[in-house]
Amino acid sequence: MNDAASSRPGDGRVRVVRRVQISSLAISVPPRVLTNSDLEAMVDTSDEWILKRTGVRERHIADAGVATSDLAAEAARGAIAQAHLTPSDIEFLVVGTTTPDMFFPSTACLVQDKIGAGAAWGFDLGAACSGFTYALTTALQLVATGTHEQVLAIGADVMSRIIDYEDRATCVIFGDGAGAVVMSPAVDPELSIIDFVHEVDGSGGHALRMPAGGSRLPASHETIDQRLHYVHQDGAAVFKFAVRKTSEISRRILERNQLQPTDVDLFVSHQANRRIIKGAADQLGLPDEKVVINIDRYGNTTGATIPLALADALAAGRLKKGNLVLLASVGAGFTVGAVLLRWAY
Repeated sequence: MNDAASSRPGDGRVRVVRRVQISSLAISVPPRVLTNSDLEAMVDTSDEWILKRTGVRERHIADAGVATSDLAAEAARGAIAQAHLTPSDIEFLVVGTTTPDMFFPSTACLVQDKIGAGAAWGFDLGAACSGFTYALTTALQLVATGTHEQVLAIGADVMSRIIDYEDRATCVIFGDGAGAVVMSPAVDPELSIIDFVHEVDGSGGHALRMPAGGSRLPASHETIDQRLHYVHQDGAAVFKFAVRKTSEISRRILERNQLQPTDVDLFVSHQANRRIIKGAADQLGLPDEKVVINIDRYGNTTGATIPLALADALAAGRLKKGNLVLLASVGAGFTVGAVLLRWAY
């Protein structure tokens, strides 16, 4: 991580005590799969249309009664075990989620209790599809400054709870899942988080939102009848912004670290849409072999997409110790994020 003074809001250039690594990664997805063929029987769509527009073939859907905290806790347990730790070693956890179990208590509180991390404190972070990159950099700071030793960053969502399965424009996109990483002081300073950059552009908030359920439009017969408790999206506006900002934020973090896109070993973008990922990768000049795309298997799981993609890359042997990895995300808000790191294991 750079230790010069920051020149722009959202830049990751902060004075640090020590460098930080991702020590482990684990994921959780519900076993039930909803295919494009299944959706053909539910809404006016087709497998061909879905694949062409989004790149999604199937998505995992949580059963009734399974909440975001359940998936997050399973992923957290896996990450703790992989790091050869116990829950009592965890001192802090942050959950990036758009679908908390409830307004309060936070999902982080529920996860802390479920995994038995009695020494940990934490909170939820709302950054939509940038939830994991924001959670990662939040957790990073607590280790980098010497405040804590072992922390959890989690991205988890059960998007199926807020999707209108009568709206073919949105119901074909989203799925459910969770991913968690343990972050620790780096064993090798060279194999660590290098830098991060984040932005928000609140003028785009209208383009992707769930209009009702909060303090502005609390639940009522009217809001339910108008189907305002579901995701509403201006697809064209989101698409254009996402392609542009994914490539812009990626170039920005590379340039300020005196790197070129050709230096990147693996590009892991938020999995919102295959065309968005490909469009941004093409603008960066990244070949397919350096780009992870697994939206076909999971859909857009919001806060979980990046850890799911990292896990797939690890399993396939595409992510290796020492690799330069670029994470990028764009989400509702609009939120934008990029994290640059060298993989530690």
